[in-house]
This record gives sequence, structure tokens and C-alpha cells, in this order.
Amino acid sequence: MPYRFLEKVATADVAFEAWGSTIEEMFVEAAEATLNVMVADLSAISRREKITLVLENDSIEMLLFDFLGELVYLKDAQRLLLLVENISVKKDVGGYELAVTLAGEKINPKRHPLNVDVKGVTLHLFEVAKTASGWQATVVLDI
Repeated sequence: MPYRFLEKVATADVAFEAWGSTIEEMFVEAAEATLNVMVADLSAISRREKITLVLENDSIEMLLFDFLGELVYLKDAQRLLLLVENISVKKDVGGYELAVTLAGEKINPKRHPLNVDVKGVTLHLFEVAKTASGWQATVVLDI
């Protein structure tokens, strides 16, 4: 599991660090950590519905922020629990572009042991950094 939850970072929030050898791996791990805050067993999520997203932003930090925010929005608006199927992050002249295919299903409390509800991603301590071994993000979620 290339992410870990951080204790004593925020009182009414959940914080985690996610990492990967590539930026795409780090995005996937951050998405899984976000979902794992809400659902105890990610393997209980069947990949029945697919959604494709394309997001753009000037900075890699805000691209990750937007992506995680979309996962929370789709959970709230469409009751979907979504895992990453395919992901691509590209840098161009205008900034960064994320193309991602997500797969999952609607929340079913009988099949999905729920933890806490994530209301949103915060900018508190939010960071994306290139490291010697790849990429790392620090994220605080409002619950």
C-alpha cells in the first residue's frame, strides 16, 4: 500500500501521504487513499460503470486537488465509488492535463463497509513534490 494515514495532523480531518515512482502512480494511490477513507474494503467495489474525465490545470498540485475533488463530487452527486482504470498525466505549454478512466459502482451499504463521509479536499498542508524515488503528495480531507 503506497500511502499512509497521518495521525495528529488535523482534528476533524483525515490526512495522508501517497507516493509512486511515476506521477500517475502517485495520482492512483492518492485516489485509493481518498476512497479508502470512505470505504473500508476497496475490493468490494465492482467495476460496473465507467467514467472518463479530462482535467487541466496550471500546476500539478492543483490538478491533483481537482481530481480528488471530482472523486468526492461523483460520490456525492451520483453516489459512485470509483477506482482508477487508466490514467495519463501530460505536461504541455499551458500546464498539465489529466486523462483518466474510472470504474466502479453505486454505493451499497450492504456490500461496501462504509467508514466516514469525505466532504472535500482541503488546501491545508496540500503538497505534491518530486522526490528521489518518484512523486509524493500530502493531502488533508475534510470529513
